[in-house]
Amino acid sequence: MFTGIVSDIGTIDSLDQRGDLRVRISCGYAMDGVDMGASIACSGVCLTVVEKGQDWFAVDVSGETLSCTASGQFTAGRRLNLERALKVGEELGGHIVTGHVDGVGEVVSSTETGDSRAVVIRVSKELAPYIAAKGSITVDGVSLTVNAVSDDETGAQFTLNIIPHTGQVTTLGELEAGRSVNLEIDILARYLARMEQVRSLG
Repeated sequence: MFTGIVSDIGTIDSLDQRGDLRVRISCGYAMDGVDMGASIACSGVCLTVVEKGQDWFAVDVSGETLSCTASGQFTAGRRLNLERALKVGEELGGHIVTGHVDGVGEVVSSTETGDSRAVVIRVSKELAPYIAAKGSITVDGVSLTVNAVSDDETGAQFTLNIIPHTGQVTTLGELEAGRSVNLEIDILARYLARMEQVRSLG
């Protein structure tokens, strides 16, 4: 379980295609305090530490995960938002995040608005009903608040405001039109939709 509050930015050092894709990520974490088998969210994807060194760790990314995440996510040199798993008793600074990607969005635009940046992201028709104005969403592992949503026949576009601090301590300052991003909807929206589905069957 995570909160969407990024605690480090890692960089993919190398890739090794085995049965799965072995990805080595350099980071600023004190890795002697990170156990083998620990979960780390990598730009919104919950992955398991399978190797580690003083300033790096490695994860295995399955073909299924690759098919469900943003294109270009796992390439050499790519910077990733990192968050270690939440411990009981820690401050919940963002919102409840599972590290399971619900879908991929595409950045439509990213423009300066005062000191901040307004980012518009397009989502599919399947994901659109779960996104609400003033609701929470996780974009590449970052907990954010949706400013506005606009629906159409093929899906929806929603707007985010990226303040300078968020742009500096995450990769969201790099967003530009055409870039794919990992999205995780609010877990409450997911359960409400499931309850409604079961109710309609009854």
